Amino acid sequence: MNGSSIPAPAGGPGPVAPARRLPVTVVTGFLGAGKTTLLRRLLLGSGQRLAVLVNEFGEVGIDGDLLRSCGFCPEEELDGRLVELTNGCLCCTVQDDFLPTMTTLLERADQLDGIVVETSGLALPEPLVAAFQWPAIRSRTRVNGVVTVVDGEALAAGAVVADPAALEAQRQADPSLDHATAIDELFAQQLASADLVLISRADCVDAAGLGQVRARVEGGIRAGTPVLPMARGAVAPELVLGLYQDRAGGSNGQGAGHDHDHEHEHHHDHEHHHHVAIEAQALQLPGCFERAEVERALRQLIQSHGLVRLKGRLRLSGKARVLELQAVGPRLESWFSDTAGLQSDAPPGLEVVALGFQRPADDLQSALGDLLS
Repeated sequence: MNGSSIPAPAGGPGPVAPARRLPVTVVTGFLGAGKTTLLRRLLLGSGQRLAVLVNEFGEVGIDGDLLRSCGFCPEEELDGRLVELTNGCLCCTVQDDFLPTMTTLLERADQLDGIVVETSGLALPEPLVAAFQWPAIRSRTRVNGVVTVVDGEALAAGAVVADPAALEAQRQADPSLDHATAIDELFAQQLASADLVLISRADCVDAAGLGQVRARVEGGIRAGTPVLPMARGAVAPELVLGLYQDRAGGSNGQGAGHDHDHEHEHHHDHEHHHHVAIEAQALQLPGCFERAEVERALRQLIQSHGLVRLKGRLRLSGKARVLELQAVGPRLESWFSDTAGLQSDAPPGLEVVALGFQRPADDLQSALGDLLS
């Protein structure tokens, strides 16, 4: 499925339609946190044509080799879909390395469903996120979310990284690194930038330890940022990549009116503390709403109801195009669709698919209605 080139269906758009902007997901976290394991799972299990940009140091790209050998795409497509940058930390070389690479990837945007950037363990996410406002790429991409992976086993033992010596060696391997920041400060910045936090190795931590890890993480994140446990990189792709809108409700409306559980895979029958049940729920509110009030209401709904992701569209009175809405955790973005004629003859109103923890659909519907009343 190609999310950047599928035309609107003949019968009119469904509750949620693909947008032309190519979604980009930034995966960050320290060396050894589990980023590459997660990425392999996403590449093999999402069913999407993803390009991957990997930032690591040294002449031998270990992470790149692991991804290259996992068979996520045909051999002849590897050079165009897996890019390794080993010239230094991307947050320090945005203009020299990151932007030219993104421009090259975007030349193949019609062949891709999205791009994933795996940062080095020393990267500061914010400069990368800011780089997507660069004029050459800001109208052709959207930041799908910053996903921070933390090592649950190390945190339960009182450390933010399992192997500080290896992380220091990584730091020394990059002579261009201009942020000699303490590890604890880097960790704080990774948490502060996160739209979603994944606790890796949750199957190696007991319930009490996992509770301590969660408390440590929640003390450093923005309000509304989901924190989810995972084991061996097993997490529903829709949580990370935002694919649930296609699975929960298609153009024919099937699936849009009922709940769908997404369960995290687990590897020990006797351990269930890292198992999370997720629901996708479709909400519809007819009426004339203002863009600003809808954005405000959705932000409040995300925080008050623990929503992980949200996607929707707002049909505004007098506007020829619909307003596309995307959110992961506290990050909410909106833009007018590039596809002409999406409004058709449909009346003004709001349509949303929300992904979150188990909650009655009528609860969300009434909460959103109250916020917009």
